[in-house]
Amino acid sequence: MMTQFATTLIESLAIGRSFVLPDLEQFVNDNYRCIRLHDAMQLELDSGEAFLFDYGVVVFWGVTENTKQSLLTKIQTFVLDSKVIPDFEQYAFDSHTDTIKMHADKISFANEDSMERLAVSHALAQSVKLAEFERLAQEVIQAHAHIPVSLAKTGKVAMSRKAIAKSRGVLFGARGDILLNYSLLDTPEFFWDYPELEPLYTMVSRYLDVVARINVLNKKLESIHELLDMLANEQNHKHSSTLEWIIIILIALEIVLFLH
Repeated sequence: MMTQFATTLIESLAIGRSFVLPDLEQFVNDNYRCIRLHDAMQLELDSGEAFLFDYGVVVFWGVTENTKQSLLTKIQTFVLDSKVIPDFEQYAFDSHTDTIKMHADKISFANEDSMERLAVSHALAQSVKLAEFERLAQEVIQAHAHIPVSLAKTGKVAMSRKAIAKSRGVLFGARGDILLNYSLLDTPEFFWDYPELEPLYTMVSRYLDVVARINVLNKKLESIHELLDMLANEQNHKHSSTLEWIIIILIALEIVLFLH
């Protein structure tokens, strides 16, 4: 049965950290025509289709707004750490063109092959997940931008040890969260079984500058790491200074007692 598309829009949404499996898989199998392909599930909807990726991303093809919202509502309970406002990207698509290409945020296909759409969806899902990591890294860096400024002006961080420890926890958590999920940005295992579709994935990934954006993200992670090091050094310095004053005071007390 050929999928009927209500629109020519592709919408990619990162709606949470990940999906709760196998509960979600059981639900969609009971309520939709569903095919599992490695870390993705293809769902045939009333209008268009959706690809659900295990890491919390949904890519809609040719789906009406009502159908999209209906599915998102139904799967909400299976989303881990769901977002109030999902990271979102939108594109257009066209079929029956002479060649497969992507230009001006529009993907053109030579035919209507769901496997080709899945290959493209892998790149789109990675792109919107990468956007989530980029935003997280930028938010953390901006929230702690005062630290290097304070060090440059005064040579120290005007923060208590407790505040420094909390900031280190936030920075370390953000960096760890990104690195823990970093493998999601590798070439998906799907293409081990379907190597003939990998050039299509690579084309879209290149158009979306995924590799360049990963390099920039790495730089941001390095900045977070440097902030962690600075905070650790400042914390150690404060601790050492405190110990030094304690020793000086104890020596002074000992001298006073000795003289009396």
